[in-house]
Order: sequence, then structure tokens, then C-alpha cells
Amino acid sequence: MKVENVTLEKKYHSAVEHWRRHHFKDYETLLDNWEKYFPKDEKFCLCAKMEIGTSDVITVGEQKGEKKRLEPDQLTEDQARHLLAIIKAQASTEFGSIQQHAGTIDRAHDDQDRAWVMRVMAEELRHGYQMLHLLLSKDWSHVSGGVTGEQMVEEILSMTTGNHVLDAFNLDYDSFMDNITFAAFIDRVGKYQLTMQKVCAYKPMADSMPPMLREEAFHLAAGVIPLRRFAERAATGDPLANLELVQQSINKWFARGLEMFGDERGGQKNIQLGFKDLTNRQAVDQYTEECRKMIRDINTRFVRARFPDYTPDKVEAVIEELERSHGTHKGLAYDEILRLPDPRFFRRKGEHAFQMIGVYGETFTDAETYLRYLSRHLNSGYIASRDLRLYAETLRKVVAGELTVEEGVKAMPKLKRLGGSCPCSRSVRWVMEEQDGSETTVMTRPA
Repeated sequence: MKVENVTLEKKYHSAVEHWRRHHFKDYETLLDNWEKYFPKDEKFCLCAKMEIGTSDVITVGEQKGEKKRLEPDQLTEDQARHLLAIIKAQASTEFGSIQQHAGTIDRAHDDQDRAWVMRVMAEELRHGYQMLHLLLSKDWSHVSGGVTGEQMVEEILSMTTGNHVLDAFNLDYDSFMDNITFAAFIDRVGKYQLTMQKVCAYKPMADSMPPMLREEAFHLAAGVIPLRRFAERAATGDPLANLELVQQSINKWFARGLEMFGDERGGQKNIQLGFKDLTNRQAVDQYTEECRKMIRDINTRFVRARFPDYTPDKVEAVIEELERSHGTHKGLAYDEILRLPDPRFFRRKGEHAFQMIGVYGETFTDAETYLRYLSRHLNSGYIASRDLRLYAETLRKVVAGELTVEEGVKAMPKLKRLGGSCPCSRSVRWVMEEQDGSETTVMTRPA
């Protein structure tokens, strides 16, 4: 397949560059060292990439067999409105991920891990840029409620951690372990979403997905490979490597990943409208199984490093026995290897919202007991967070009967920064870069 590179109109491109200079200060360092860390890969391009030669036939939904739509006004009003929300949410996640990574990237274990995460951040920047291209290259005015493309870009670039569309992107990182666990679990959700959207009845959206997916594969590696190395260090007795830290991070992010698919009982409308080819439950089930295989892979490397004389078959047998018995093997306890939490654990949205379920599937009836349990299974930085406090307050009300589960889901407030926000959160500067490198502010729009 061939790819067409597209650049936004100058003022919008410059606005993204301005945002990048504020939120991604290591960008130039990455580009300067690209050949050192990624010698076989094409150098990064901040542009939209549109796949050429993809199918133009709708394969799912009520319009199956018809030609894919090329313009928003060729979609039904329901389709256009729904798709516009999807594109804006996708843009929000891409820029939000960069803001999260930036807070802890300097705590990377080594320069390579840091370079990998910087590449993830650069490609998320490009993916956000891709979504802005979809918003700006066509006319959405008939379903935007009078909001212009310029205003939509302004809204997206003004978001900070705490007011992004999806909850997973409103959580601060507590350490570099969050950087890599997020890449392994949350970027994996992104892979599923992009894969499902390859069938999109709106062709510009469908054509955006293949280039993004190819880059998303690296994002998963930027999480999984450091986790493998960390597990091997832990197995050989490195006092600075402890799988409990990994497990606590998994406990934090797996639940949020599941919720990114939407309520397990939904998703039929996306199929009906021709935007995706899996229901939420189908996607969740496949994602969960893939996460299980990833955990098994990391555990295999841990046990192999712990017992270097064991054959591969012996390693598998040890893991299976530990998982079956929850016992020990030559001093190695089941609790020392990684495990995927029960999908009902620590949920605040979806089918299992506010059910008090433990990582092993155990049930609780008392809110305070469950919150003490969470404090033992989540990392200390997150335990002290405002996010967990808000969850605890809502859980207590649900358990006491003061709120229904549905009301509890709706009552969970979005996190809001109380201070220290980016200047861009109050306005977007439309900046035109001159040939001599200077900048001219064309327009500043107050929030």
C-alpha cells in the first residue's frame, strides 16, 4: 500500500507545533538521536498519513455493500454526529497520552527506554494531528452545533490531564512503571479500536487507520519489552526490580483499559452505523485473552531467569502448577509471578461498575474493607491520588444505597486541575512561524 502525507493549513500546523513545544519538550532530542535508536526506521514526519488503495466498499452495518462515504454530508445525520464524537475523542486521547508520559519520562530506567517512550509520544502527536486533519479537511458544520473546525481544534489543544474525554487519560503517572504498563495495556486498547475502525463507512477515517496501526505496534513493544527486562532483573535478585510494582501498575491500568471499550453490553450501534466490526463484549473478550497471553509471556521469562537450567516445557509446567495451586515451587510463590486481575476488579463503569470484587474474584460486602483491600493492591502514589478518593466517596454512597449504580457512574466527577495548568488551557495561540524562525501570533482565542 502507498501512503499520502498531508500537512495541515499553516496556522493549524503551527498551533500543533506550539502545543508540542509546551508539552513535549524532548521532541527535538528525539529527532536528533533518531538514527542512533531507530537506524532502520524512516525518520518521523509530523503529518497526516492517508493509505491509498484501500477498499471503498462498506463491509458492516445497514449500508453493507454500498460505497464508502467520502464527505460528512454523505453520511446520515446520526452517522455524522456519532463519527464526529469518535474523531474528537480519539484526538483527545492522543494528545492526552503525551501529557501523561511527559510527567515521568525523565525517570526512565535507561536511555533506551526513554527513547522508546519519546518515540511513542511523537507518534501519538502524529495520530492527534491525523484526527485534526479529519476534522479540518471536510465540512462538519451540519452536525457540529455551530462549532467551527477552528473551535474544535482549540478545544482539543486546550485539554489537560483531568479533562480529556476518556478516564484513562485523566490519570497522572506515579512513576516510569506507569509509562511502560500504560503502553502495554492502554495502547493495546488503541490497537483494537483502530483495527475495528479500519472498516469505517467513512473512507477518510478508514484510510487513516492502517498507518496509525503500524505505528501502534511499536507502542506495544515499548511497553512489553521493558516489562520483560524488568521481570528478568527481578528473577535474578536485582534489589531495584520487584514484580509487585508491576502487578500494582497492572491492577491500576487493566480496569481502565476494559472501560475504554465502553459498556460490555453495548457497541451494536457502531456496527449498525458501519463504524466498527465488533461489539464491545467481543472486543473486551479478545483484549482480555491477549492480555493473558502477554502476562504468561512475561512470567515465562521470569521463571526461566529464576531457574536457568529448566527446559521450556519445565518452565511452562511450573507456571501452570503455580496458577492451579496458588502454592510454591522451590521457594517461588504464586504471588511472586504476575496475574491478570479479575475483569470485574476495581470497575467504575460498565457492566461491573462498583462491584466490590478482588483481583482473584473474591467478593466484598463492606466498602471500608474493600477500600483497605485496594490500598494493598494499588501503588502508593495512586492510593494518595484525588482520583481514588473520588472513587471511594462514590463507592460508599452506592453501597449505602444513597446512589444507584447508574447514578454512581454518572456522579463520578471528571478530574480537574486546580492550578498549574498550561497557558494553552485558557487559550490557543495561532502561531505562524516565519522563515527566520521567529513567531507571529495571528490570533488568540480566550476560553
